[in-house]
Amino acid sequence: MRDCMARRMITAVALMAALWLPATAQVDYSVDSMRVADAEWSIDTMEGFYLKRYHFGEGALFCSAQHLFVIEIPARSHRRLSFVCDSTLTEVSVLAERKGAYAAVNGSFFDMEAGNPVCYLRIDGKQVGENTPQKTDSVNRKYYQYAVLTLGPTQLTIPDSNRQWENALACGDIMTAGPMLLKEGSYVAQRDDRTFVTHRHNRTALGLRADGTTLLVVADGRFKHRAEGLTLPELQMVMHWLGCTDAINLDGGGSSTMYIKEKGVVNYPSDNKRYDHEGQRPVSNAILVL
Repeated sequence: MRDCMARRMITAVALMAALWLPATAQVDYSVDSMRVADAEWSIDTMEGFYLKRYHFGEGALFCSAQHLFVIEIPARSHRRLSFVCDSTLTEVSVLAERKGAYAAVNGSFFDMEAGNPVCYLRIDGKQVGENTPQKTDSVNRKYYQYAVLTLGPTQLTIPDSNRQWENALACGDIMTAGPMLLKEGSYVAQRDDRTFVTHRHNRTALGLRADGTTLLVVADGRFKHRAEGLTLPELQMVMHWLGCTDAINLDGGGSSTMYIKEKGVVNYPSDNKRYDHEGQRPVSNAILVL
């Protein structure tokens, strides 16, 4: 317990002092890395992908309790990713069932009152969302728009600062989210002045391995002693330890949801403040496995 308290204090100082995160020079994460690598994951073999789950008990990962869920789609799989968006806020499970999807996670950020995406979103060549401007800057993009996911094939790109950058892309399926977590095997620098980065929250991420394997990852949060959530630097490390060379942060918090056909919601969404599978938050868009 004392070791965990000391590591938490050192990590907090490192987050405030350094731009390049995680601060591996100040904190030794080798134990956490080995715990992820050596975890006896619960693995369900699905049609063309795997569902992996593991619960790290209190203090076991980053001196906290964590519940991780991973959809692993091998490069050779016949499954493909697709985006879906609705004009009204809709639960991930409903969006998936309408399309007959085999699995799904929540997608990018959205306006919880208006119900529309607040990041660029293009589906089958049709633009259904745009990068929203800042109050004082209508040209440059917001922090959570600094990563672009394109399908066919699945690729992750860091755009330039202009929020209109995606308009020039020829790809028919584009989703802006972010920030980027990993690029070509390296950690991407994160800001240290935002609680969105430095505080623990439920998280959803997409990662790519060098061999073409795609990972969809959900980390539950907001459940003390059960699933405390991750900071963005911690999410970076988890994605790296899972073998990803490139990774993007998606919408998180109460939106974080993972659905599997014939199993339903498998993680523990937090919107109902109960540790069960019923706390889905209606969302604007999702990423489907078809």
